[in-house]
Amino acid sequence: MRVDYGAIVENWAFFKKQAPTAAIAAVVKADAYGLGSIPASRALAQAGARVFFTATSAEAALVRKALGEGPQIFVLNGPSADDVALHGDAKLTPILNSLAQIKLWDARGPAGLHIDTGMNRLGIGPEELTQTMMALREVSPTLVMSHLACGSDLKHPMNALQLKRFTDAATLFPKAPRSLAATAGALIGPDYHFDLIRPGVGLYGSGGLDANNPALSTAVNIDAPILQVRDVNAGETFGYGATFTAPKKMRTATVALGYADGYLRSLSGRGYGVLGGAKRPILGRVSMDLVIIDVTDCAEAQAGTMVEFLGPNAPLDDVASLAGTASYEVLTTFAGTVRKMGVRG
Repeated sequence: MRVDYGAIVENWAFFKKQAPTAAIAAVVKADAYGLGSIPASRALAQAGARVFFTATSAEAALVRKALGEGPQIFVLNGPSADDVALHGDAKLTPILNSLAQIKLWDARGPAGLHIDTGMNRLGIGPEELTQTMMALREVSPTLVMSHLACGSDLKHPMNALQLKRFTDAATLFPKAPRSLAATAGALIGPDYHFDLIRPGVGLYGSGGLDANNPALSTAVNIDAPILQVRDVNAGETFGYGATFTAPKKMRTATVALGYADGYLRSLSGRGYGVLGGAKRPILGRVSMDLVIIDVTDCAEAQAGTMVEFLGPNAPLDDVASLAGTASYEVLTTFAGTVRKMGVRG
């Protein structure tokens, strides 16, 4: 895995252009979607990012240690009895998602507020807003946020419904900056931008949309070496379950990549590697450590040659579509055993 931290910065700048009147945060949860939260955060901070989001306090504490005291770091999951002290020690800003968390936090310092507008996952429900205002009478939230359930579909009616619900609820906290859009939401339009945008997967190369994603910079490349090349006669089968039969004489390459490395098994018979300027289909099933690709008439196919499985010629959104999943899962799954090597900052 080669991570281009310069490309992550370029993608952050893309969202600045999309929403010139809003602040652009950086979501670096799940180890920056598997690409390394410490180097990613440092590169983004050097480029001017001043607000970061993580899921947990443990993640946030690592980012705080890497960045020092300047940037604001929000913790999306909010405080628990086990880590409430860590928030204070590391100067973290929790997002309060429930009346119980508001009570636990007890105005210990700055905090954001998550209002649920239709995701029904985390956040203060509409029926709790009056109680929330009373509970927060001693502190004004430093941020009021919500999260779109269907932002990946720009025309989904749920987006407009959540926009209205959020706008109405946020008026109860007139002094607090507002944030509704993450990666996909930022692409819907300026009505969704408010004061702060929270790009996550967009920083790492995917627009987060179901279709017609913008051309973002490639932040991660996955390459793996050929272990063996062989000639196979027509009628021979490949891999576990013998799920592919050679229709003619073929040359194949066995490559050192599998689902233990994060290459999804659902790419069996669907994914591809890129070698010699062409897509080389995966033949049969993805194994734990190995895949077989068709390298018929490919002079470059030799033991030791590297094959691209994710990168500019095998785009993240394309690989995710072939796997029947989201780009988020492709990135975070690769965080398993592949070796990371950073480039460009």
